[in-house]
Amino acid sequence: MATGFGVLASARAGFAVLGSGVIATRADQPLEARLGEIHDGVLKVIDAYEPGLLVVEDLYAEYRFPRTALQMAHARGVIYLVAHRRDVPVLALAPAEVKRAVTGNGAAAKEQMQHSMQRLLALPELPRPSHVADALALAFTGLSRSRTRAGVAPPPGHRGAPTVRL
Repeated sequence: MATGFGVLASARAGFAVLGSGVIATRADQPLEARLGEIHDGVLKVIDAYEPGLLVVEDLYAEYRFPRTALQMAHARGVIYLVAHRRDVPVLALAPAEVKRAVTGNGAAAKEQMQHSMQRLLALPELPRPSHVADALALAFTGLSRSRTRAGVAPPPGHRGAPTVRL
């Protein structure tokens, strides 16, 4: 399991990237160890950035890959638990909705997502790996929504929108 994260904050000209990366686990580890690493990684991100919102990719499943959906469900449960314990609200967004928001195409390829996030966030290089680009896209979409709902500024105490992407 590779869980990307991206942390954005509102800035005058849009959004600023505060941090990003991947919480990686090894395939040869038992599930409980992998979930423990995801727990610890998400906890570190939340404690480091004290977000006002956590945005996750909504669960979806392709009938050809039921095992992947089950692993995602386990990891999402851990992420939701960490967020709950730290009193951070969670927003789940469908992958197609996020792709449409940042590229205009709900079926955008990974490369298109990377290029869109580089352009929208004025990054000097493509966000890599693709898990990071996806996490930044989730943060971008979630933070854009919270800005719209709150007028222009995010709610008080809202420092950033870290996201976790499975």
